Amino acid sequence: LARVLGMLLDQQVPMEKAFSSPYVLAQRLGHDLDARELADYDPEALVALFAQPPALHRFPKAMAARVQEVCRVIVDRYDGDAARLWSGVTDGRELFGRIAELPGFGTQKAQIFLALLGKRFDVRPEGWREAAGGYGDAEAYRSVADVTDADSLRRVREYKQQMKAAAKARSTQG
Repeated sequence: LARVLGMLLDQQVPMEKAFSSPYVLAQRLGHDLDARELADYDPEALVALFAQPPALHRFPKAMAARVQEVCRVIVDRYDGDAARLWSGVTDGRELFGRIAELPGFGTQKAQIFLALLGKRFDVRPEGWREAAGGYGDAEAYRSVADVTDADSLRRVREYKQQMKAAAKARSTQG
């Protein structure tokens, strides 16, 4: 569950913050994260947990609601077990589809999460690299899936800066 929530929180915050926030949330709850508990948690109380300094996200109310949405899907479709999201899939396309159906996971985020599962957690159904798009490339330094140390983090950040600069240049040209 922490992996799923880390990817969800990886919006407009540094990677380190996104992937440490589920741990901090578990500390605030006083126990490991549980999808059923979070799905049924009082929404205002969950917002208070997200907003408590240091806030888990810069938009704590919206992100607390999104976390509840994701947890409800995990409960409804995967019996509350986030690992069932990727277990038993027949191929990378099926896994991509399951991830992309989660609230807050568009194509890019689903591809990055698929690459993260394959590269860091050995979840590698047939065709996973292709389904992950460029994020599945073995030698890529494009996302959190490629971060293993300080040097790889630097390389991922450089790639992201290059992409932002290219996008900015395109927007000013036309």
